[in-house]
Amino acid sequence: MAAIFPAFRSGAIAPLECVKEGWALIKDQYWLFLGLTIVGILIASAVPIVLIGPMMVGIFLCLFQRQRHEPVEFGTLFKGFDYFGQSFIVALIKVIPIVILMVPFYIIMLAVMMTGMPRGRATPEQTSSFLFSLFGLELLFVIVLMVVGIAIEVFFMFAFPLVADRKLSGLDAIKVGFGACKANFGGVLGLLLGNALFGILGVLCCLVGVYLYLPVSFASYAVAYRRVFPEVPESFNPPPPPPSGWA
Repeated sequence: MAAIFPAFRSGAIAPLECVKEGWALIKDQYWLFLGLTIVGILIASAVPIVLIGPMMVGIFLCLFQRQRHEPVEFGTLFKGFDYFGQSFIVALIKVIPIVILMVPFYIIMLAVMMTGMPRGRATPEQTSSFLFSLFGLELLFVIVLMVVGIAIEVFFMFAFPLVADRKLSGLDAIKVGFGACKANFGGVLGLLLGNALFGILGVLCCLVGVYLYLPVSFASYAVAYRRVFPEVPESFNPPPPPPSGWA
């Protein structure tokens, strides 16, 4: 029997409204969500591909509890490990394009260093030219990496929330999330770029601002997700499949 995927709305995301509603969602418990977000990111950064999935799912579990007006406890963050396998699949597939991009870059960087590095008594002009070329290559890579990263986020933004909220498998969460993001492309892109801009402004505020904004950013994604995937009542149960042999 074919899997029954959750329906989603299209054109449902207004970026600035999502940010405002995200702030309204957590402002009464801001310090709790700041702690949840910082701890989750710190744990995820210890072994990124392995731990980022459970931590992202845990953060969204907390946010969904808040949306349902349920008490939020710090320990809910670690319930993300209940979805370890499926969240790991999402994280692994999500990182593949980055790995594919990084391998040739490092090969090119090594080739440039091996063939272009001044040897012996190099003139200042030769040294400057080599360093300028190396810096230009690194800058180009950073720009390409940022563009690819945003492109990946555009289509993976709902994957972890779907694992947390609808208990989908990792592959199904990616498929459904991809379709939902495609149907809401403008709103998803606008929200990602808006949060990136706020993050840059936070960096300019002595780096502290970017961390203070993180819980608002996650909350805005939770709001956007709920706009696209409306809450399903707990009493709702899909009809069981018919017995084998039925038409």
